[in-house]
Amino acid sequence: MASSTAAKSPITIRLCGPRGFCAGVDRAIQIVVLALKEFGAPVYVRHEIVHNRYVVEGLEAKGAIFVEELDEIPPEHRKQPVVFSAHGVPKSVPADADQRNLFYLDATCPLVSKVHKQAMRHHRLGRHVVLIGHAGHPEVIGTMGQLPEGAVSLIETVEDADAYVPPDPDNLGFVTQTTLSVDDTAGVIKRLHERFPNLTAPAADSICYATTNRQEAVKQAAPGCDLFLVVGAPNSSNSKRLVEVALRAGAKHAVLVQRASEIDWDGLGEIATVGLSAGASAPEVIVNEIIEAFRERYHAAVELADTVEENENFLVNRELRHVELTVADMAFVNGE
Repeated sequence: MASSTAAKSPITIRLCGPRGFCAGVDRAIQIVVLALKEFGAPVYVRHEIVHNRYVVEGLEAKGAIFVEELDEIPPEHRKQPVVFSAHGVPKSVPADADQRNLFYLDATCPLVSKVHKQAMRHHRLGRHVVLIGHAGHPEVIGTMGQLPEGAVSLIETVEDADAYVPPDPDNLGFVTQTTLSVDDTAGVIKRLHERFPNLTAPAADSICYATTNRQEAVKQAAPGCDLFLVVGAPNSSNSKRLVEVALRAGAKHAVLVQRASEIDWDGLGEIATVGLSAGASAPEVIVNEIIEAFRERYHAAVELADTVEENENFLVNRELRHVELTVADMAFVNGE
């Protein structure tokens, strides 16, 4: 680590853009914040609203209570809202909420909902659905849960595609998890098409624009980086993919960190160029925290590595659109 008394070594930080919150994550957090303003605490949230501990703890401080299942909501709070996470939920979850007479707000990302509709369309047209994604991820569980058991087969890798034995090879349609590596997914789809020429693609690409954009920005910034940092949680699929993309694109070393305190400052060695990006559920305040931590230790110049500008905005639920959302309401994740 550079000593505070010694001359600071110069480094360049390549700050990727786009980075951090996508429109779907921003909307999901806004829904919880607005529900707290409109209905008061507690507001229950089923599963992590997004995969980021800092965001979850920030919402808990405002009065949100996170549960894994609806039966954890005590009877005296059943009039309070429960929010479904941005990853989407199986159809059984809103059905369970209705049966329990709970008031729920669905914060499923509209792009995840689009994948649900694509899968249902394949099924309606008599196709067996192949879902390319990661087993156990909440989005995958939610997508598979849109259709009857046995109607969807999960494929994770090219090896899975090689071994897959479908019920009807001529009647298949595929969709993908929204947060996958674009390059890895292309390889799986290519292999499936080679084996099953009649495989039907969805009407539109399932991997969301934000995932693609963040991966492209990292690809552009990574060559020549001695270190590439991705801000994100260990259970964030899109964040982990950014680390992989950085390494493939030429970064010498790439790691996932949740806070500046996780960086191995003593083990960095001699570095001249650091890449910095953030997964779609990582707040900008942590990006700023990491830049400041570098400035404390190095003479750091920030170089913007922008590719495209994102201006998507997804509306919150109708029940909340009349509630004012201020900069102060979101300062805990966006900064002042």
